[in-house]
Amino acid sequence: MDYNFREIEKKWQDKWEEKGVFHAVDGSDKKKFYALVEFPYPSGAGMHVGHIKAYSGLEVVSRKRRLEGYNVLFPIGFDAYGLPTENYAIKTGIHPRQVTDMNIKKFTSQLKRVGFSFDWTRVIDTTEEGYYKWTQWIFLKMFEHGLAFRDKTLVNYCPSCKVVLSNEDSQGGKCDICHSDVVQRSKDVWYLRITEYADKLLEGLEEVDYLPNVKLQQINWIGKSRGAFVNFNLNEIPEQLRIYTTRPDTLFGVTFMVIAPEHPLIDKYKDAIGNMDEIEAYRAECAKKTEFERTQLVKDKTGVCIKGITAKNPVNDEDIPIYISDYVMMGYGTGAIMAVPAHDQRDYEFAKKFGIDIIEVIKGGDISVEAYTGDGEMVNSGFLNGLDNKKDSIAKMIDFLQQKGLGEGGVQYKMKDWAFNRQRYWGEPIPIVHCPNCGLVAVPYEELPLKLPPVENFAPGQDGESPLAKIDSFVNCKCPKCGADAKRETDTMPQWAGSSWYFLRYIDPHNDKELASQDKLRYWGPVDWYNGGMEHVTRHMIYSRFWHRFLYDIGAVPFKEPYLKRTAQGLILGPDGVKMSKSRGNVIDPNVVVDEYGADVLRTYVLFMGDYEQAAPWSESSVKGCKRFIDRIWKLQEILTDGDEYSEALSSAMHKTIKKVSNDIEQMKFNTAVAAVMTLLNQIYEVGSINRAELKSLLLIVNPFAPHVTEEMWQTLGYGEMLAADGKWPEYDEAKCIDATVEIVVQINGKIKTKINIPAEISNDEAIALAKADERIAAELDGKNIIKEIYVKGKLVNIVAK
Repeated sequence: MDYNFREIEKKWQDKWEEKGVFHAVDGSDKKKFYALVEFPYPSGAGMHVGHIKAYSGLEVVSRKRRLEGYNVLFPIGFDAYGLPTENYAIKTGIHPRQVTDMNIKKFTSQLKRVGFSFDWTRVIDTTEEGYYKWTQWIFLKMFEHGLAFRDKTLVNYCPSCKVVLSNEDSQGGKCDICHSDVVQRSKDVWYLRITEYADKLLEGLEEVDYLPNVKLQQINWIGKSRGAFVNFNLNEIPEQLRIYTTRPDTLFGVTFMVIAPEHPLIDKYKDAIGNMDEIEAYRAECAKKTEFERTQLVKDKTGVCIKGITAKNPVNDEDIPIYISDYVMMGYGTGAIMAVPAHDQRDYEFAKKFGIDIIEVIKGGDISVEAYTGDGEMVNSGFLNGLDNKKDSIAKMIDFLQQKGLGEGGVQYKMKDWAFNRQRYWGEPIPIVHCPNCGLVAVPYEELPLKLPPVENFAPGQDGESPLAKIDSFVNCKCPKCGADAKRETDTMPQWAGSSWYFLRYIDPHNDKELASQDKLRYWGPVDWYNGGMEHVTRHMIYSRFWHRFLYDIGAVPFKEPYLKRTAQGLILGPDGVKMSKSRGNVIDPNVVVDEYGADVLRTYVLFMGDYEQAAPWSESSVKGCKRFIDRIWKLQEILTDGDEYSEALSSAMHKTIKKVSNDIEQMKFNTAVAAVMTLLNQIYEVGSINRAELKSLLLIVNPFAPHVTEEMWQTLGYGEMLAADGKWPEYDEAKCIDATVEIVVQINGKIKTKINIPAEISNDEAIALAKADERIAAELDGKNIIKEIYVKGKLVNIVAK
């Protein structure tokens, strides 16, 4: 009888749900395991095969853990706020709430069809009032502790989405949502002071098991550097320019300074500046450029020399010019830099263009051709001359600066504070009131959640204001402190807000008294294993680690780091080897695969197609190969015999395969785990039979990959009512994983002549004797003098003869 996946898969999905076999039990005596996958954004397009691969890795691990006796929490939810839903609502006139509900329903149906073992009693939706009440609560706690603040700044603004974007959401000068060009605009913006947590975020990486690449990306994103703050006195006005540099040892080579076009000193001393018209014209040009465009290394160097204000080099008292240039930003460091053209290529090109002196202070290059950026002996550097160790030179210069009161050693971070607001409707309202008397006032905790009001027009205003600003009944309110007429904040939170703590809510999703109960947090936390895309290892993971560490610091959670382990899956490429996209027409719909081949085939294929952490192209022929694999497992029933123990013919193969699959799952080598079972199947069919003990173990190790077919066979063959409930992961005997005999090659003068089977545990002399006794080898050696004999255990015998 053929395997009827259409009937069998639905049957078992219903049974699992009916029995609640995947429901996590709070406070169980069993050892806990918390597996977390990145919850999806429920788009109208539904799931794609990339989602299936992303969830299948920890799906396999979670099913294995349950069979090993663990109490497993493997939850799912929906990160449902965001611009795509709102843009769709604007286009169609359907309310974002309705759109979100439809999309979640579609995603849920698709996930269940694939047979994922999620605990569906713990589903969260970031747009539900009961959820975002606690998102707002966390924001207010940050506001209370000085970590949420407003500041006027140049922001990245998307004219198409009419929204302010963080640097992270506008990389490459393009909007992350619609890919339009981003422009600069001055605006009051909410920030979260994530820079306060830079060191804690770095320290936390020492306590976790993340992929090396994941750790490195986070370290680079935070961008901690050690150097010095140096004060440059200005000659014509009673001011200083304070700069930060990682190379204070090169101070004798500073021949000019550059400040941001927006630097406040320019406006403060405009009467002392002789070319303000030229500066204003340059400023106007800069305002048209995005931060990305301004800071590109490979671009024409532009700038204006400020006439009437110069600086003094603090180590040699030389007067140096000050320029404004677009590549210096007020938001980075101090808004001013020192320039050492002999040893920085950008400074070098700038100096060449504007005819500024170039002074070599490190030997080793040819500064008539280009800047020398390597190490070497210090020259033209006063008290540093002759030093050739960069570390010593830096330390000596910092000592000098500190003794003379010219500066001091310091630390800077590349990471900036997090721009935390959007001028859109579909997001969490920021629970702050603007009072003319009291300033910024928090909405009282007992009034949370501050609900999104119903609206008919979701489109933002032309000036980038939130649609909420048009709703008088929402905006106009009383100050919670003094009772005066006040106005509510009308910006909403960015999509990152809800995903910065969702892993905590899964632990206690229906609690309306607290974010999550301390007892449940202590039992389930931290997340044991988190898997997701490499694209989220910086923004999302750093943001969520920041929120979590803050919650730990205020006593709201009992563990420092949210995730003990982080891994990542590679992309599934289209059949053409290119990233899937609708425009290319190479998107694979998982529904189509399930309709044609069944969920078990789809699940097995996405893990068999290649290294889990690498990108791999979709292959229809390989999908069919996985269909044959499932069918061959099903047909094992036709060659089943009795037997309570492994047969002599298959014993070694069974133990080896159980060991291989067990280890490979833990190392996310799912493709080689499946390949090992395929090899075992070949051996079974060669033997011509499989007994009940062997088939039972095989069903157990295949179950995490293909749960439907294995459940049906488990029940049909009388092993139990339900494998997921009754099964126990099989053990292997290490001694039986070692072959009694091994095949080795025999070489003469390094050339392979034959292969022979010999006992695995054999002495060198015995192995060489068996090799020489082989007829082919004996004939080759006849009449020759043997000069040397070598045995490499378990691999080869090589005989050198003349």
